[in-house]
Amino acid sequence: MIIDFPNIPEQRLPNFKGGEKEYIARMFFDGQNRIMYGRLEPGASIGLHTHETSSEIMYFLEGRGKVLLADGEERVAAGQCHYCPKGHTHSLVNDSDADVMTIVTATPKAVRKFIKGILLLHNLVKAQRNRLSAHGL
Repeated sequence: MIIDFPNIPEQRLPNFKGGEKEYIARMFFDGQNRIMYGRLEPGASIGLHTHETSSEIMYFLEGRGKVLLADGEERVAAGQCHYCPKGHTHSLVNDSDADVMTIVTATPKAVRKFIKGILLLHNLVKAQRNRLSAHGL
């Protein structure tokens, strides 16, 4: 299935989730999954919020900024991905002088399990490589 963002109407969401300025997005929603092509202009933010019923994945296409978390912050830039698990809190701030462009998806339980499985597999492979390396293999 192709999601053709240029043909999805743009929405301007002022003070999105309590943030500054506006979040500009083209949103696809199938009743269960939400996928957004979004833009934050310089000085704009998405307010601090908790994902009670879904996880969220943000892939950064352009720009740089920071993600605020309950216990700190992370710097983000184009080419990076931020993952906010269900039950966690975050915010996105564009503190740069250029637009931040993202693809964001809010996912239900089945996709979260898939992502956790991929991360577990990645960690197992990494551990196996370290064991082999320790034995000179």
